[in-house]
Amino acid sequence: MKVRNLLSAACVAVFSSTSVFADNIMVMDAYARVASKVAKSGAAFMMIHNHSDQEDRLVAAASDVAKRVELHTHLEENGVMKMTKLEDGMIIPAGGMHALKRGGDHVMFMGLTRSLEHGDMIEVTLTFEHAGDVTMTVPIDLERQDKMSAHTHSD
Repeated sequence: MKVRNLLSAACVAVFSSTSVFADNIMVMDAYARVASKVAKSGAAFMMIHNHSDQEDRLVAAASDVAKRVELHTHLEENGVMKMTKLEDGMIIPAGGMHALKRGGDHVMFMGLTRSLEHGDMIEVTLTFEHAGDVTMTVPIDLERQDKMSAHTHSD
């Protein structure tokens, strides 16, 4: 086992139970949320670390909690924030990381098949161009205040 892989595996042991490591990709601090108990959509957020020396790309996501799961981002158009599907996925730089966060890139659950309540756990599979599938259990956290918001409003 390479020293880098050994160190990465050791890091996983230190982080929370929502950390997953597979083929040089480490997903940390994952959580999902919905706006209300009757919401028809929700989203998941996380930090994705690429411990390889090759760029990778998150190309898809899947979960049985929704009819459709897509990779989305927010873009500003004429002063209005709009959500849009990322057709080409998200680049995870070699030796770097990519944050999926509120107001930015995220995994979007559309057509929820059941109610998601605080404390529930859901299974989510991320598909990477090189690393393949990474399946993890993600907690529903409706109380979290995300300190990594991609934008703030100012008057």
